[in-house]
Amino acid sequence: MTSTTRGVERRTIDVVPASERHGTPRSQFTLWFGANLQITAIVDGALAVVFGADALWAIIGLLLGNVLGGAVMALHSAQGPKLGLPQMISSRAQFGVYGAVIPLVLVVVMYLGFAATGSVLAGQALSEGLHLGAPKLGIVLFGVLTAIVATLGYRYIHLMGKVSTVVGIVGFTYLAIKVVADYDVTSFFGTKGFDIVTFLLAISLGAGWQLTFGPYVADYSRYLPADTPAVTTFRATFLGSVLGSQWSMTLGAIVASIPVSAGDPGFLGNQVGFMGDLAGGGFVALVIYLVIVCGKLAVNCLNAYGGLMTILTTTSAFTRSSKVSATTRALLIAAFLATSVGIALFASADFLDNFKNFVLVLLMVFTPWSAINLVDYYLISRERVDVPALYDPDGRYGRWNTTALASYVIGVVAQVPFLAQKLYTGPMTDALGGADISWIVGLVVTAAVYYAWARRTANPPAQTIPMPETAGV
Repeated sequence: MTSTTRGVERRTIDVVPASERHGTPRSQFTLWFGANLQITAIVDGALAVVFGADALWAIIGLLLGNVLGGAVMALHSAQGPKLGLPQMISSRAQFGVYGAVIPLVLVVVMYLGFAATGSVLAGQALSEGLHLGAPKLGIVLFGVLTAIVATLGYRYIHLMGKVSTVVGIVGFTYLAIKVVADYDVTSFFGTKGFDIVTFLLAISLGAGWQLTFGPYVADYSRYLPADTPAVTTFRATFLGSVLGSQWSMTLGAIVASIPVSAGDPGFLGNQVGFMGDLAGGGFVALVIYLVIVCGKLAVNCLNAYGGLMTILTTTSAFTRSSKVSATTRALLIAAFLATSVGIALFASADFLDNFKNFVLVLLMVFTPWSAINLVDYYLISRERVDVPALYDPDGRYGRWNTTALASYVIGVVAQVPFLAQKLYTGPMTDALGGADISWIVGLVVTAAVYYAWARRTANPPAQTIPMPETAGV
């Protein structure tokens, strides 16, 4: 029996051997389309309008951001079939076996933050749809559902993506029709004119959304056959993620433009309830609540599964082991989800809002990481990796890679003056009128510094050195 034929997945951070490779790139499209057709992406699109952008220019800016960020994200996905490795294990080729741990700690915090805030919305939808009363019951139930799918693993996560795609298309198409039927949508466009600051903000919202998938996107393409063309994997992932997120964000920009009367919280004040009311209430609202839960379940499974991979990548650097028992795997997923559910249950509304902003600030650590990983893989190493050395601190990649770590720090620091977050606003942001272009600075500066430096210091193998087929069996 292969690791994903049925039952609980056996593989974690070890290499997926050729005998267990399966699937087609089409599954990448449905996974990422379904995971992005969800309510948090709607909120992300709505924020562009809330922060002052005209609905039309917000939609255009969000599209540009999704395309730019989606291209970076999909380049990571294309590494999966070639290496058969989780995303963060492959980053040891740039940072060293121990050095790769540094961004991993922050990655875990990001996953927890997104899982906790997402659980609140999904819990509300479950409580409304199933008439559970207190949203806390819905949050706990949602945590249990996530644990089941994430523990079963890769194949079932992809199945969840397919279900979410079908359900999401039906539900979101209905909501789009209702918006057009109930409101004069064309009147929302062109009311404010073009503003460069809010336009750049919309681009950043779209790009930032896509970049957060970078640390775990290859986790879900690593079972594809090794001869799967990189361009095919790239295209399927890119189109799924960009089309799904843009559909959601466009809806968000439109519903955020709907005028509200005094005392009406509008969409951002009651996201789940607003969607139920928009649907028309009754049975149709119940269906929409279940659509919301389905989309959140698809993406929350990615957070839990990615959290597992990140934790194991961190600990295995010091234990020198890639083997994890099914029991340990299940316990780690349960512990991760229990933590996220605990945050969702016991945190105050203010804390969740502040924690979400803190998580968004953490995005500054992923753009330099993406830049280093992609520049090294495609331009320096040229897709040649010594796979056994990724698990050996005394191997080719060593414990710490000064070139990557120094470039990473430079990339993070370079962004600080350009940040425009609730917790901190940089001086260059004020000079730019409030526009946040930190992610652009992070990508460009890090890529330039690392490329120039790594050309002189890198030592890639002449060709990819695979893991022996018996390893990890």
